[in-house]
Amino acid sequence: MKRIALVTGANRGIGFEICRQLGLAGCTVVLTARDAERGARALRLLREEGLDAHFQALDVTDPAGARQVAGFVAGELGRLDALVNNAAVAIDPEDSLVTVDLAVMRRTLETNLVGVLNCCQAFLPIMKQQGYGRIVNVSSGRGSFSKLAAGGPCYRISKTALNALTVILADELKETNVLVNAMTPGWVRTRLGGLKAPRSTAEGAETAVWLAMLPDDGPRGKFFRDREEFPW
Repeated sequence: MKRIALVTGANRGIGFEICRQLGLAGCTVVLTARDAERGARALRLLREEGLDAHFQALDVTDPAGARQVAGFVAGELGRLDALVNNAAVAIDPEDSLVTVDLAVMRRTLETNLVGVLNCCQAFLPIMKQQGYGRIVNVSSGRGSFSKLAAGGPCYRISKTALNALTVILADELKETNVLVNAMTPGWVRTRLGGLKAPRSTAEGAETAVWLAMLPDDGPRGKFFRDREEFPW
C-alpha cells in the first residue's frame, strides 16, 4: 500500500527536500504552502522528477483552511500516513526579552506552535480512524534546554514550546499506532540558515523522512538529530 504524506511549509528549503525524499521513497506527497504560486512551482519540480505529488494551499494558522485540506486528503486520497509539521517563521532580530516586540512574539508562537497544533487537530482524526499515523514536528536545537541562551528569543521559545507539545501529544496517543516525534535538522543552508551553514538541505531533511516512515515499534515522544536522540 502506497503511503500518503503531507508536509507543511514545503515550497522551498527543508520542507521541499522532505517532500522530495518522501516521494523518492515511494510515498504520495501532499506539498502545502501559503503562497499558491510558489507552491505550484514547487509541485512542478517534484513532478518533473516523476514523483507522485499534489499541492494544497495552506496557512497553518487558519483552522478552517486546515480542515479543508484534511477534507481533500480524506476524500481524494483516502488516508494520511504522515504529517510533517515543517512550516515556521523566524522573524525576530537578535533581541532581548526585555525589549522584544510582543507582536513579533505572538506571530511567531501563532505559526510555530499554534499552527502545529491546528494541523494536528485537523489531520489526527484521519490517522485515528485508520489506526496508523506518524507526526513529525520540525523543531530546532535552539529550542533545546541544553542550548537555550540569549538571542532570537521568539524563535527559541516557540521551538521549546513545540518540543513540549510533542511530548504531551505523544503521551496522549501512547495507546494508538500514531507515533509523534520531533527533530532538529541542524544548521542548514537555507534562506533561514544562510550560505555559511555547513549542512545541505538533503542532510537536514533525512531524519524527518526517517521519522515519517517509522515501523510500528518505533520511538515516540523523542527528539532526534541525524537519527540519534537529541537532548530536550
